[in-house]
Amino acid sequence: MTAIETLRPESLSGQVTAILDQGSAFEGKLSFEGTVQIGGQFKGEIFTKDTLVIAETAIVEAQIEADIIIISGQVAGNIYARRRVIMHPPAIFKGTVTSPSLRIDEGVVFEGASYMPKT
Repeated sequence: MTAIETLRPESLSGQVTAILDQGSAFEGKLSFEGTVQIGGQFKGEIFTKDTLVIAETAIVEAQIEADIIIISGQVAGNIYARRRVIMHPPAIFKGTVTSPSLRIDEGVVFEGASYMPKT
């Protein structure tokens, strides 16, 4: 089951807006609406009021702000989620998570800190 399949339909806001798939690389600032899945390499900043899915094949080095962040790949950086962060194996996360809800499944490597502000 892919990371995107684990979401309930209501949390996807309809459909995937864009995919940066395996074999692709992007450096810079990414802003979007809807749900974006990253499966390639990304370095920079990501901002959305919606959902970001980081697939198993992804290598991301970024400052991320989103409503929902789902991680199955490698992420280094500070992330801020307004609703929740979910990490599925084989995710490797290094950095800081700030979110009112954090789920780290067994098998995930988490090196860093987490902060859970009151909602």
